[in-house]
Amino acid sequence: MLLAEPRGFCAGVEMAIKALAWMVRSFPPPVYCYHEIVHNQIVVRRFQDQGVVFVDDIAEVPPGRPIMLSAHGSAPEVVAAAMARGSYVVDSVCPLVTKVHHEVKVRAGKGYRIVYVGHEGHEEAVGTMAVAPQAISRVETVAEVDGLPDFAEPVALLAQTTLSHRDWSDVADAVRSRYAGAWLPGRSDLCFATTNRQSALMAMAPRCDAIVVIGSANSSNTRALERLAVQAGCPQVHRVNRVDELPDDLAGVVGVTAGASAPEELVDEILAFLAPAEGVELVKVTDEDEYFPPPRNIRELQLAVGVAAAAMVGGPTDVVLDDRRFRASDVLGALRQ
Repeated sequence: MLLAEPRGFCAGVEMAIKALAWMVRSFPPPVYCYHEIVHNQIVVRRFQDQGVVFVDDIAEVPPGRPIMLSAHGSAPEVVAAAMARGSYVVDSVCPLVTKVHHEVKVRAGKGYRIVYVGHEGHEEAVGTMAVAPQAISRVETVAEVDGLPDFAEPVALLAQTTLSHRDWSDVADAVRSRYAGAWLPGRSDLCFATTNRQSALMAMAPRCDAIVVIGSANSSNTRALERLAVQAGCPQVHRVNRVDELPDDLAGVVGVTAGASAPEELVDEILAFLAPAEGVELVKVTDEDEYFPPPRNIRELQLAVGVAAAAMVGGPTDVVLDDRRFRASDVLGALRQ
C-alpha cells in the first residue's frame, strides 16, 4: 500500500473544527453553524451528535443563539445578519478564502471586471461572488470563457481556492488569451494544501493498481483528487466516505489519500481493514507545517477560560493556551467521549 503525504486535514479545516469544538464545549446546545463547517459527512455528524444545528439561512437561527460561519466563507450580508441575530458569532472562514474576498473587493473598487473561476453553487464561490456581485462573472470551462462578452473595463482573474491545477490552468489560459493584460494576484489563489495533496497523489499514481480517495461527494478538493487519479490513468479509482464503502476486490498496489476535510481516523480505519501484506509505504512530497490560529473571539474565549480555571485553583493567571498542541482529529475523537 502507498500512503500519500500530505493528506487529510489542512490548516484551515484544523482551525475551523477546533473553533467549533470550543463553542460546543463553551455554550449549552444548540450551537448553530451556517452551512456545513467543512464538507465531510463524518465531521458534520459528529458535531450534530453534540447539538450543533447546521442551517442554510441565518433566519433559521433563533435570536440570541451562538452562531459559527463555515470555513468556506460567507457573503457580507450573511455575516451582517449573523452579527445582528447571534449572541456570539465566530467567523471560521479560511484565511486563504479571506484573501480572495479582499482581492475581489479591491479590484472591483478599482473598476475591474472580475472573471472568477469556480464551481457553480459551491459555498466558497457563492460567498466570494457576493462580495461584488455587479462586477464579477463566474466561469468553469473554456466554453464559458468563450461565451463572455468583450468587457470595456480591465479584467482581473481570480479563483476558488480548492480547484485543481488542471481545472484552473486551461480556463486561466483561455481568460488570458481572451483578455490581454488580465490582472492576476502575485500569489496564486489556489490553496497550498490542495496543491500539495494533488502532488502527493500524482507521485504515487503511476505505481498504483487502484487508488482510494477518502472524502465526501460535496468536497471540491476531494473530487479534484478523484478526477486527477482518473486522468492519471489508474485502473481503479474509488472515492469513499468510510471503510464500509470500499469494494471487496482490491488487489495489487493500492494508493490511499484523503481530501482536506477528511479526518485521519478514516485513513486509520481503511489501513486496518485492508491490512496490506507488504506493509505501508509513505509517499511524501513535502512537509506541511502551516498553522492558522483560531478566530480572534475564540482566542479571547480560550484566554478567559484558562484564566478562570487557573484562578479557581490559585495558580498564575497569565495563562497562554497553545492551540497547536491539539490536532483537530484528536478533538473530534474527544467529542465522542
